[in-house]
Amino acid sequence: MKGLKAAWIHEAAFRQELILAVMMLPVALWVDISTIERLMLILTLFIVLIVELLNSAIEAVVDRVGSEIHPLSGQAKDIASAAVFMSLALCGLTWLVVLAPLVL
Repeated sequence: MKGLKAAWIHEAAFRQELILAVMMLPVALWVDISTIERLMLILTLFIVLIVELLNSAIEAVVDRVGSEIHPLSGQAKDIASAAVFMSLALCGLTWLVVLAPLVL
């Protein structure tokens, strides 16, 4: 719970993604879709939050190890950020594929 509290206090991206997930969760529960589709929508929301937590942890460790600029430090942060991007892309694509037929 300390980790979640720290992420909420110190990580703006986590706060934004958590607020978005809280707003999207009722939609996933409300729409008329199969249980598997509903589960996919909810799981992708959690995947984004989990990956963001891991990204924040990697950034904190890299910052703690040293303040000097090192290519591997930048690479670690960039790769972790790319993982967040990929999780957001997965979430967006999943929501689009599941919900588009309901709208079109």
